[in-house]
Amino acid sequence: MAADLSVVGLVEEFVVGQHDAPAKDLATGVIDGKCTALEIVEALGASLTNSEPRTRGRGVHLLSQVLLLSYSTLGQKEVEVLVIFYVDRLKDHHLITPYVLQGLKALSMSSVMPEGLAVMVLKALFQELHVQSLLQSDRHSVYSIITNFMDNREQELKGLGADFTFGFIQAMDGEKDPRNLLMAFQISRDLIVNDYDLGSFVEELFEITSCYFPVDFTPPSTDPHGISQDDLVLSLRSVLTATPRFAEFLLPLLVEKLDSDVQNAKVDSLQTLMACCKDYRTKDLKEFLPALWHSIRREVFQTAVEKVETEGLAALQAIATSLSKSVIDSDAEDSLDTFLSNVLQDCEHHLCEPDMKLVWPSAKLLQAAASASYRAWCKITSCIFPLLLEQFNKHKQSSQRWTILGILKIFIKLADNWSRDEEDENSLCAFKDQLCGLVFSALTDSSAQLQTVGTSTLAVLGSQQGLLSPSDIELSVDHLNRLILQEDDPQVCAAALEASASISAIHPSAFISKMVPALTRELSTEPMETKDDVEQPALTRHVMHQRSVRALAAISTHPSVVQKTVPVLLKHLTDLQKESADSKGDVAILTCQSLQLVVEQCKDAGDSSQYFHQMVVPCLLGLAVQASIQASAVGCGSEVPLGVLCEEKVIAALGTVISTAYSHRQTELVSRTISQVVALFLDGNDSFLPENNLSGKFHPFHIPSPPWPQTQLITLLQAAVCSLPKNVVVPQQERLLAQLIELCCTSNHQFTYTSAAKCVAGLINKYPAGEQLDGVLRDVLKKMDNELQRNAGDCSQPSSRTRIFTLLLWLTKSLVLRYHPVAAALTDKLMALLTDPELGAEAADGFSLLVSDSTDVLNKATHADVRIMYRQRFFTENVSKLVQGFHAAGKDNKSNYLKALSHVLNSLPKQVLLTQLPSLLTLLLEALSCPDQVVQLSTLGCLHPLLLEAPHIMGLHIETLVSKMLHLTTSPAMKVRISSLQCMHALTKLPSHVILPHKARVIQALAKPLDDKKRLVRREAVVARGEWFLLGSPGR
Repeated sequence: MAADLSVVGLVEEFVVGQHDAPAKDLATGVIDGKCTALEIVEALGASLTNSEPRTRGRGVHLLSQVLLLSYSTLGQKEVEVLVIFYVDRLKDHHLITPYVLQGLKALSMSSVMPEGLAVMVLKALFQELHVQSLLQSDRHSVYSIITNFMDNREQELKGLGADFTFGFIQAMDGEKDPRNLLMAFQISRDLIVNDYDLGSFVEELFEITSCYFPVDFTPPSTDPHGISQDDLVLSLRSVLTATPRFAEFLLPLLVEKLDSDVQNAKVDSLQTLMACCKDYRTKDLKEFLPALWHSIRREVFQTAVEKVETEGLAALQAIATSLSKSVIDSDAEDSLDTFLSNVLQDCEHHLCEPDMKLVWPSAKLLQAAASASYRAWCKITSCIFPLLLEQFNKHKQSSQRWTILGILKIFIKLADNWSRDEEDENSLCAFKDQLCGLVFSALTDSSAQLQTVGTSTLAVLGSQQGLLSPSDIELSVDHLNRLILQEDDPQVCAAALEASASISAIHPSAFISKMVPALTRELSTEPMETKDDVEQPALTRHVMHQRSVRALAAISTHPSVVQKTVPVLLKHLTDLQKESADSKGDVAILTCQSLQLVVEQCKDAGDSSQYFHQMVVPCLLGLAVQASIQASAVGCGSEVPLGVLCEEKVIAALGTVISTAYSHRQTELVSRTISQVVALFLDGNDSFLPENNLSGKFHPFHIPSPPWPQTQLITLLQAAVCSLPKNVVVPQQERLLAQLIELCCTSNHQFTYTSAAKCVAGLINKYPAGEQLDGVLRDVLKKMDNELQRNAGDCSQPSSRTRIFTLLLWLTKSLVLRYHPVAAALTDKLMALLTDPELGAEAADGFSLLVSDSTDVLNKATHADVRIMYRQRFFTENVSKLVQGFHAAGKDNKSNYLKALSHVLNSLPKQVLLTQLPSLLTLLLEALSCPDQVVQLSTLGCLHPLLLEAPHIMGLHIETLVSKMLHLTTSPAMKVRISSLQCMHALTKLPSHVILPHKARVIQALAKPLDDKKRLVRREAVVARGEWFLLGSPGR
């Protein structure tokens, strides 16, 4: 009884007291089993029979609200009674209808509704309601009810036959609200794809949906629903293209819209046509093919809008693809052949016109049609190839030949789209001799433009299996040799290198027998000394050596070629070490880069990878070690040149080769060779090096003072051990770490201790978590603290603290990347150094290293442990500390905190930066006054996106922004001037009432950068000043 009284009280409070909260309480009671929905109906008795419509509506509203929250707990009998009740209420006053629809919407989601009630509800909706006279929310409820029944009661609804389709058509007819249209389009599509009976209403269903085509809808800027034009376009398209039964209505509509002047309508029509062709067959398209072709041809020939042309070509390809799928009967017409004949008839004569105005549009149309299928390609190429070959021989101008050859290349390349059996003859064989003659004549032409397209066409021809004969390939290699070694134009040489790379993968023997010897001879040729008054040749020997090195790398695409080219590159590197010319360093770096490219190209070839690990890496290490031993013997202070392999840049380039080799995931091979590398550096074990005839001992970790030519080779050790996959264990890792840390603390050679610090960081980053790692970190931290404190303030030992700082910086980065707990303590140490008189500036710059990507270590390519969003986490944990440190720091150290903060902010995604803008904006503005140009540039980089994304917040500081940025437009640094002018341009995006008061001042100030000595600055000044001039103009 108490429960009944509680229900009655809550009902009265809702109906009479006009409070909405009781609905939730009653729904909770139904869910918990304390009352039932029928008890609530009983308690509503007086309200539901009241003569006042508003009172009845209030009662139905309460019941509907309860059902929306508790429909899943209702029993079958309750659902039956409630459905009958609500269906009856559809005949009631129109004020009650919205609440009745809410109740039916809740009941339509019930899984226990008895069979037959869904049909009863829909019949009542279609008979009792004129849906389009209802409010938007009520129409949405109707569509929701239909959708729910289609999801849960499909078979019952199909029992209605075409009556259901007709009822929905009447309900949807005239709908205008985008929210409702999305639901209505989905229902329409489901009617089609789920095989509901459309009966005689196919055309009617098409008409009520196609009237919205093309969609012309621009959502308001304050739209809270997030419905875009694309949502409506795609939803409507899914309906119109859902069935070929719409073809007779849709295709004429598309032709009509293509003939209009509205560009969006053309694009939408062409995209819809493409979607249709995925399901349409010949019988659906046949009647409309001439009209469709006429419209597409016109758009490609005449349009000035690239988007329309692109979609037109795609639509043509879709039509030809659809026709290609048809089965050809012996008695029936081949629709694809007929269609392509029309295309050829309208296009091929343009290929023969003397002025060649419509050659490219015609070629694009033919290419689109030929791309549809192998049958289409054969039809078109057999017709146009004789024409194009004839035209090439007929025209003598290089520009016309360039056009024709470019078209031929496109059609030859299309042949790669379809696979053929090896025994099938290539369809291009009929034109092989003519094509080869045409290409070879282009390669010997005086026009660089024609040579370039001829070379790329040769690459396409050479990639065709079984097309070129051995003699053709050999002649091709001879031409490529000449273009690489003798041609002045760098673009022609680049095209020849690219062609050599693609052809050598298929025809390696010709390159081994012809190109490799020619390049080897070129590299062995010494450059001739020339007097100053003697004219230099067009291609110097230095340039030809560079081209030869690049060519050797480019053709190393096949294992058999690799074993011929790599020894040549290694010998060249050896020869460069023996020479003493200062200019050899760049050639040595290029040689290393070429070797690295070869390693990258062969990473998936097992034989080549094994060759590199067993032969190439030992050879490179042997060359470097031998050079370091010789340099150590000569003496570091000697004036005798030490050779290119002792130069830091060359050693770093050697490291990239070794790093690439060891980063591949062939763990067994890598594990077998890495132990030899580690033993070489730790114990001087050189038994695996080629020839094993070093002129001295190699001990880079020798105590107390190993020579720097040897210690700087730690870079090569780092390249190997820090690039290993995570599942490969580094041999003697603890001993190696101890030696590296000692080297970091004792070496006076910057390149050495920096490489050692990187190596420590790379090893620690992948070190398995646990007690052992914690012990290593404790020892390292203790050693660093002692060194930093011992030499603090000692002007005679600045390099000692710099060494330790370098180790601290790289170690911090390695732990930040992997989210290690000790990273926070190390970061705090770096922050403490921001106030250090000796290391403060270096510590500030170090924050850039912490949040930026490293190219040689601690990156994804070297399998480092890099956690997702580590920059955001680093920012979140440390930004408040940097801000507090800035406020607490003395005047001399504030710039260090600003620089560190700007480095961190510059690395953040824009979305993260926007959330922190209010708290950091004051600091950013102060950073603009910092004399450090790095701080200025970094801060401007942070502010530029904020001006575009958060104009209302930035507008609060407009006076400060304008003053400081105008001042920076006269900075001595060009990059600062450019960046400040870009920010001045971005300021024009702020609200007009905020920036208009500053218009005259800014225009006057921006007149000075117009005369800047740098062109890039003048260009930005013109853009920025022009935007400020236009402020306040009509339409702005």
